[in-house]
Amino acid sequence: MSTTKTELRSEVRQLADKAFHLRLISGYGDGQDSDEFQIVYQGKPKHFRLERARLILNDLITTNVQNRWSLE
Repeated sequence: MSTTKTELRSEVRQLADKAFHLRLISGYGDGQDSDEFQIVYQGKPKHFRLERARLILNDLITTNVQNRWSLE
């Protein structure tokens, strides 16, 4: 696995951990292929390419933060 892919996987893991602790996802882990990542969202595990997983997790976290501010 290239350094860039390793860094991307590390970033996706960090985002997934944050989303998990915010209770936005119920689980996560490595996908079947080296360039995939599994996210369990609404009880359903799905596999995404690393780039797509990063976008999804960023969107979930950003939306959650924006919603928190709008409620205060």
